[in-house]
Amino acid sequence: MSHVKAYGLGTEVVASFDVTVERVRGELAKEGFGVLTEIDMKDTLARKLGVEFRPYTILGACNPPLAAEALAADIDIGLLLPCNLLIYATDDPGKCAVVAIDPVAQLGITGNTEIEPLAQEVRAKLERVVDRVSHDVRIA
Repeated sequence: MSHVKAYGLGTEVVASFDVTVERVRGELAKEGFGVLTEIDMKDTLARKLGVEFRPYTILGACNPPLAAEALAADIDIGLLLPCNLLIYATDDPGKCAVVAIDPVAQLGITGNTEIEPLAQEVRAKLERVVDRVSHDVRIA
């Protein structure tokens, strides 16, 4: 995976923005995630501030069984849910970045060791999503 930060897992793909967003949604579903929220930052910044911005979408993804386990371990863990993924057009035409939050880094701030195995499981699922998107995006 390229495009990785201390708090994220990411890659760059050669594909249109719309194709990439749909591919990420499909790969999330394969790992048991639903998309609870979708924020179109380009549209929001244009409407609210009159600012032009690149195509940039934030998906809030949730895996209900794992979320239920996390909430059972720490009722306030909802502050850190859902898992966010970014899809945005890069500066290189025809390329997009796909970046997911690293749940180990995100949930590690709780200090609750009971949460760590869940965070590792979610991380593995998100790594598979990012990996499959990077290897199987159709150019459009």
